[in-house]
Amino acid sequence: MGKDRWRFDTQVIHGAQAPDQWQSATQAPIYQTASHRFDTAEELSDVFAGKKAGFIYQRLRNPTNQVLEKRLSLLEGGLDAVVTGSGMAAITDALLAICRAGDEIVSGNSLFMSTFLLFNNVFRKFGVDVKLVESADLAAWAAAVTKKTKLLFVETIGNPKMDVPSIAKLADLAHAHDAPLVVDNTLATPYLFRPFEAGADIVVHSTTKYLNGHGSAVGGVVIDSGRFTWPEGKYPDFKLFKERKGNLAYIDKVWREIHINFGTSQAPLHSYLTLIGLDTLALRMERHMSNAIKVAEFLSRHPKVKWVGFPGLPSSPSHATARAQFQGKGYGALLTFGLESERACFDFIRNVKLAYHLANLGDCKTLVIHPWSSQYISFTEESRRANGITPDLVRVSVGIEAVEDIIEDFDQALKAS
Repeated sequence: MGKDRWRFDTQVIHGAQAPDQWQSATQAPIYQTASHRFDTAEELSDVFAGKKAGFIYQRLRNPTNQVLEKRLSLLEGGLDAVVTGSGMAAITDALLAICRAGDEIVSGNSLFMSTFLLFNNVFRKFGVDVKLVESADLAAWAAAVTKKTKLLFVETIGNPKMDVPSIAKLADLAHAHDAPLVVDNTLATPYLFRPFEAGADIVVHSTTKYLNGHGSAVGGVVIDSGRFTWPEGKYPDFKLFKERKGNLAYIDKVWREIHINFGTSQAPLHSYLTLIGLDTLALRMERHMSNAIKVAEFLSRHPKVKWVGFPGLPSSPSHATARAQFQGKGYGALLTFGLESERACFDFIRNVKLAYHLANLGDCKTLVIHPWSSQYISFTEESRRANGITPDLVRVSVGIEAVEDIIEDFDQALKAS
């Protein structure tokens, strides 16, 4: 069976492997260099002109980073990718390559904190207006789209609202208005769901999270399906890039116009660490999601827990959509739950002994945080509540430890609170 027929669990390990080009090494080398030497002026000129492939300078492209780009493209079913220094750099690159002053974006309102701030505090200063709608309300999306709308943006699983919109329906809506759908697939990962198969056009990730899986490297990626045609009447900036790269016009524009000039490159060491993490992505996600449903069920029965937000529970408003969209494979590994008060949340976090209290998610370790008093502390109360953040909410990134130990830790912490 050829490489193109390998299943996901095999591609995640063997995709883009090239030991014959790496002195027989089975792990991509770390090309820790700022620039690359050329023998002749003609050769360097050809690489700069795009007539010949090659590596010039780390901010432009790096061999280690390119291996990660190829593997992530394979896993998501895309044509090409650009890795970036962070997940936020990936979102910035992905959207600024499409929009200019006077354009509009329609986005789900269930957004990671920094994405919300980017849209509301930064993009508007550059003349790009972002309309936020309820992520799972298709009618609200349809009402918000206008002739100025250049793209739709959504998270596969909302953080921290834990809502799950229909990607296929949003893709249909976007395409009916000649606009692409951009999906942040960080919480699902391509193991659980591949947005391109539901009609999405562009996928972004914070590779810092589940793709790396060990809290050891920060990074992001923009992945292009190569399917959106970028009609010139609506996207005149794409004409040159279409002439240069055809169906890879978008990713070429991301790389050449935004990534290079904004300097959003990823450190080669971080790409290397993420490649190591990817080897176990399938195994980790299987355990993450298996543990998450058990922890959610435990919390839903606990007398001190007022509510649980997790799309895997039948009580979730997103359960039916998530079950159909993810085909019963799982529901991610992030969940939220509510206690009596903010003080009870603080007590719970103080009393956990196994779980780590820190501002990250997607680690193999179980992580807890009180978003109201930490990540979202600079938000107004109205903005916090609009983002699904309340004083009684604890967010849990369920790890891959023995689930019995996670549950026992939470149980003792709740009893001591």
